[in-house]
Amino acid sequence: MKPFKTLDDMGDIHGKAVLVREDLNVPMQDGSVSDDTRLRAAMPTILELADRGAKVLILAHFGRPKGQKNPEFSLSKITRPLSAVLGREVQFIPDCAGQGAVDGIAVMRPGDIAILENTRFHPGEEKNDPALAEAMAAIGDLYVNDAFSAAHRAHASTEGLAHKLPAFAGRSMEKELDALQAALGEPVKPVAAVVGGAKVSTKLDVLNNLVAKVDHLIIGGGMANTFLHARGVDVGKSLCEKDLADTAEAIFEAADKAGCTIHLPYDVVVAKEFAANPPSVRTCNVHEVAADEMILDIGPAAVEALGDAIKNCRTLVWNGPLGAFEIAPFDKATVALAKTAAALTKEGQLTSVAGGGDTVAALNHAGVAGDFSFVSTAGGAFLEWMEGKELPGVKALMA
Repeated sequence: MKPFKTLDDMGDIHGKAVLVREDLNVPMQDGSVSDDTRLRAAMPTILELADRGAKVLILAHFGRPKGQKNPEFSLSKITRPLSAVLGREVQFIPDCAGQGAVDGIAVMRPGDIAILENTRFHPGEEKNDPALAEAMAAIGDLYVNDAFSAAHRAHASTEGLAHKLPAFAGRSMEKELDALQAALGEPVKPVAAVVGGAKVSTKLDVLNNLVAKVDHLIIGGGMANTFLHARGVDVGKSLCEKDLADTAEAIFEAADKAGCTIHLPYDVVVAKEFAANPPSVRTCNVHEVAADEMILDIGPAAVEALGDAIKNCRTLVWNGPLGAFEIAPFDKATVALAKTAAALTKEGQLTSVAGGGDTVAALNHAGVAGDFSFVSTAGGAFLEWMEGKELPGVKALMA
């Protein structure tokens, strides 16, 4: 039994007004949606509720209007793109609380879908003002949170509302929580984690949480340089937070106590300049990096060893690339290891969960995002979950 209620627990909702928190904060270019991933993620919940006869009232934020009404950030711009994705008419209601919302909802029929105006037009949204949550609750009968990507924020529409109305997880939220539970909540062991990125300082909480939970911790990107430096390796002019050497050592010690193996590269790809296909690029042992060279990727021998480590695991969590994957040839390690993980997943040997903006981009670049068990498009929420933090929007659904 799940620790939260889902759409399956709602009963008869025909004619009821259901407030659905979605993430419609999509990127725009020249007045058009440039990436409709979030709109497509919202589809299953919205269509199911509409097909069951609910009046679907979509709550969302858009941009950072800072509590002021601003036409630039009006969700009216998303009405037509969402309608195109859903294949249904989508109405627009010019407020998410008060008389303006009441009047708009009054003309809706069972099965109708409407986007309510930007929740952040109200200063009480980001303050989680109980009065605003109460005003929102007054226009609905039930509440569904389907926006995991906003669940790390305790706002009126993500947390406050869940305490005012019967609360349920939408299909996207349910899928996300099930995947995260399988990855770190109650994973099939052994568990491996890939953590990459430029700086250790941005992932300290992640690393400290993971060493106590996983069997293998694979560190890549610029972060690996800091750990190599802590172990006495001269990393040349590579990106490296040398002042965090003691912190890296403390993580090594914590991993030893927890029985977690930390994997660092022993061969690396280096160059004298960070540019596409530079003439100076070469592969060498980590102890052979010259003073004027920088480490920009993990070497092929290390990638093969990491692949072998993953083959012995049953669960994988991935956040961050292994190298500077945006520029060839420094994408090779990330692509190779991602393809190994994808193949193991397709064979049924591995449950693979990945998340974070750079990670999604890297897996798309490798052409394997669709082969992982689950890829989260949530940025901050996914990172806070990896840090072991409680997410207010999720906790409220467990109440």
